[in-house]
Amino acid sequence: MRAKTVMRAGLAALLAVGTWASAGGGPASATVQEPAPSSNGEVSAGLLTALQRDLGLTERQARQRLAAERAAIGIETQARRAARSAYAGSWFDADTARLTVAVTEPRRAGAVRATGADVRIVEHSARRLDSAKRKIDALPAPGGVSSWHVDPEANRIVVNVVAADRMDNDVASFLDRARETGPVQVREVAEAPRAFAAGTVGGDPYYTGNVRCSIGFSVHGGFVTAGHCGQQGAAVRGWDGSHIGTFQGSSFPGNDYAWVSVGSGWWTVPVVLGWGTVPDRLVRGSAEAPVGASICRSGSTTHWHCGSVLAKNETVNYSQGAVHQMTKTSVCAEPGDSGGSFISGDQAQGVTSGGWGNCSGGGQTWYQPVNEILARYGLRLHTA
Repeated sequence: MRAKTVMRAGLAALLAVGTWASAGGGPASATVQEPAPSSNGEVSAGLLTALQRDLGLTERQARQRLAAERAAIGIETQARRAARSAYAGSWFDADTARLTVAVTEPRRAGAVRATGADVRIVEHSARRLDSAKRKIDALPAPGGVSSWHVDPEANRIVVNVVAADRMDNDVASFLDRARETGPVQVREVAEAPRAFAAGTVGGDPYYTGNVRCSIGFSVHGGFVTAGHCGQQGAAVRGWDGSHIGTFQGSSFPGNDYAWVSVGSGWWTVPVVLGWGTVPDRLVRGSAEAPVGASICRSGSTTHWHCGSVLAKNETVNYSQGAVHQMTKTSVCAEPGDSGGSFISGDQAQGVTSGGWGNCSGGGQTWYQPVNEILARYGLRLHTA
């Protein structure tokens, strides 16, 4: 029984059954975990297989892309610093394997290029676009408006509208008011987003009442997950029905994050389950992957799937209310995957919130960035 517990709870749920006293202290101050040297760039065969399946790459292309993305993460930090107030965003181009940084001042281009990034001169700074987006965030959005975000490549605020509702009067009114805040581009999407919690079914999840969700990442003293999965004070049960702990904080809508303290013989480990598709992944930090980078998701319903980062700082208009500062991906998900891990290489990225579509026909999924959750609750990511 103990061996089964360690295999399923320790790896699948990021928690293992044992003596709580060995877990150490509780929550500590928030920190952003920088990348640590890991395996000298070695990549598991399972991860390469997943990237080939979900992104249509050859094994060689997958290896080259992962190496280029690792380099881009380091370059982006230096380039942002070099651009100063002229910084207007960045994105990774999978075709060229290069990071592009947009700047509003040509005189900053040389310093940015010196970091190894390509440069594009644009009209609007990131500060200007973020300010306009915050004004749009304050507007009441009708159901036909799916989401909106700052698109650094377009140098615009992109507002996504459900195609069937494009001519709706409330949608048109919202778009008129949005255009008053700054440069706006309208795009159509097939479906409105929805949260990915589910009713109780079998698997290796956690449960709150009759809701099933997935664990995100271990922190010292517990784990982080999606806010729509449970309210503060709610009790949490593990895959085996035993008590794990309690929601200590939860926010939804507005945000979609929460953290659960663990006890009752459970402790935390820095692992994301690969579900047999890839080896279980050690978590070594939380350095943020750029737009365009590959990213993978682990969840209790559809297990392990990969895709690309499509947009950051997107406001998603769920039926329950808008959620801000989300990251959009091309990764599929389904009900029950909510709260699960988004990871790039060995760097934690965020917890699954919701999306549209499924893993049979494809779709898009949003996650709440993990560093925001750590900062909000004063937590420290459990890393290997």
